[in-house]
Amino acid sequence: MDVTKRFNRILTIYFQLQAKPVVKAQDLAAQFEVSQRTIYRDIKALEQAGIPIYGEAGTGYGLVEGYRLPPTKFSREEILTLAAAEKLMQKFVDPDLYRHFTSALNKIKSYLQYSDKNDINVLEKNMLMGSLAHRFNANVPAALSTLFESIAQRRAVTMGYQNSLSTKATQREIEPVGVFHQGAYWYFIAYCHLRKDYRQFRVDRVQEIHLSPTPFTREHESLSYYLKKEEPIQVTTIRIKVPLAYARYMEWERSYYGFQSEEITDDGVTMTFACKNREHEFARWYLMYADQAEILEPEELKEQVKTLLSNIKV
Repeated sequence: MDVTKRFNRILTIYFQLQAKPVVKAQDLAAQFEVSQRTIYRDIKALEQAGIPIYGEAGTGYGLVEGYRLPPTKFSREEILTLAAAEKLMQKFVDPDLYRHFTSALNKIKSYLQYSDKNDINVLEKNMLMGSLAHRFNANVPAALSTLFESIAQRRAVTMGYQNSLSTKATQREIEPVGVFHQGAYWYFIAYCHLRKDYRQFRVDRVQEIHLSPTPFTREHESLSYYLKKEEPIQVTTIRIKVPLAYARYMEWERSYYGFQSEEITDDGVTMTFACKNREHEFARWYLMYADQAEILEPEELKEQVKTLLSNIKV
């Protein structure tokens, strides 16, 4: 048995017990790629060490209320990761949520040694992130944090929402289920009282949002349940070929269009995509590089590009 590996696993399990109300053995087994029986033995080892754990196999485990060890010292790698996380938060979340994160991180920094604080300061000065402000509505700086608070407290939300086909926002009362990031945008799924059904919304299209005192009217499944229930989307395999010196210009955006792999040869780069919206997204993106990129397949894509070109108004 690798004693060091087991010790680190048991220590990580303890920290998860501190961080969560209930931890399931099957989740821990999947995380560490061990059997549930191994996790049961690790839990037993923590109990024998005097850690008050309640629960049982097949249900979940938690620490007895009120039990906590003093805060542990951060490793150098963990400290630098916190500083990097702050920069990422600045780019990928709205201003209000970033403010809350920075406030929490400053409380952590106040307990660090001088050398650790200096390391963070050096990293912060030499790590820059481009702004994604256009991914959020500047007039609604607390959209994400309001959604998070709603989900945690199980309280409804009222919002003004403007979809891509409307010129003005509609007022809705919703019960948010979960939030997820996909492509370049944040989305959330919620039960909409206006539509009497579950709907998917995009955060940057929220025109106003307020947390309501009204509690949820129903029990909701987890976010993954509703994502799996979405109608299957037909995926088309697309292959294009571009000169090696030109391929680098496409690297920044290709992941948004289903990029899967590339094959580099002396005469160019062949890129393969699994595209969900060939006509309205990929074809239009392809036109930006059409003077250099050759469509290998499918033939339908070639025809759609020709149609778009014939409709250009100049």
